[in-house]
Amino acid sequence: MGGDHGLPVTVPAAYQFAQSNPDTRFLLVGDANLIQQQLRELNVSSHEWYEIVPASQVVSMDDTVEVALRRKKDSSMRVAAQAVKEGRADACISAGNTGAWMAISRYVLKTLDGIDRPAIATSIPNLKGGATIVLDLGANVDCTAENLLQFAIMGTALSTALDGNPEPSVGLLNIGQEVIKGNETVKQAAELLRGSSLNFYGNVEGDDICKGTVDVIVCDGFVGNVVLKSIEGLARMVSVMMREEFTRNWLTKLAAIVSKPVLSRFRRRVDNRQYNGAALLGLKGIVIKSHGSADTYAFGCALQRTREAVLNQLLDGTAQTITHLRQTLNKAAKQTAQQALEQTDPA
Repeated sequence: MGGDHGLPVTVPAAYQFAQSNPDTRFLLVGDANLIQQQLRELNVSSHEWYEIVPASQVVSMDDTVEVALRRKKDSSMRVAAQAVKEGRADACISAGNTGAWMAISRYVLKTLDGIDRPAIATSIPNLKGGATIVLDLGANVDCTAENLLQFAIMGTALSTALDGNPEPSVGLLNIGQEVIKGNETVKQAAELLRGSSLNFYGNVEGDDICKGTVDVIVCDGFVGNVVLKSIEGLARMVSVMMREEFTRNWLTKLAAIVSKPVLSRFRRRVDNRQYNGAALLGLKGIVIKSHGSADTYAFGCALQRTREAVLNQLLDGTAQTITHLRQTLNKAAKQTAQQALEQTDPA
């Protein structure tokens, strides 16, 4: 029901996705009458791929977290998250209010053991032909050093579960690669990461995201959201500028015709829609956030990421990786404490 476009995007995307992936079944949560109307407009004949789950309320893009949690207890978001908790669904996805979606998902599903705050993570294409996982992208504006360490653990788990990378490299986003750079929180986080069993690369800068210097980049939600929106804005600006230049006169239009195959491939490479679908990590359930402005194609890409997360057992893999890494961290901390005690003990 949410996002900038709502049902005219989400229902057609789900229908098209179900046609291509017949093993996937949908619970369409929201206003039953409006969903049925949208299905009629699509001339949907088969009913095997979906079930309509009614919800009497909708969280708007302007609703505060308090309103979403306390006053809209039968919202489509709440009902969808509850379906995951009850085992009726393997995952849930929304294009609606990000803050509300995070708060509702956290309230209904709770966080995994050892995780204080969930984080939003997504993949950003890089020059190496792959993608860099970046988190947090807006769920946590103010973070402690321990939070950043937990984000690194969750990002490592995501990379391992989805990309099959047994030991992904982790970078800490900073204003420079030098150890002395950054605020106190970032410096403390770097110390924790260096003392962990994670494959910590060190500090990285903003351009390392698109370079593909590391597999996972960690930052607080304020910085991460600014980075994400900046990259999306840059991609749109480049696309618009190229279109303007190639349509400037008849010579440039001729050049555009000759260059069409190259331009088409370039457009596909920089199309941020194909990377739509951010995972809300750290929850006891698979929760995906689609961009609010997503069109049918972009929402379909988010559905694909959701399906991959389920098939690759993201939840189990994340929980196991978090448990293993935290046990390793605790063991290392005990060893360090024991060594310090032995050095100070006169005996």
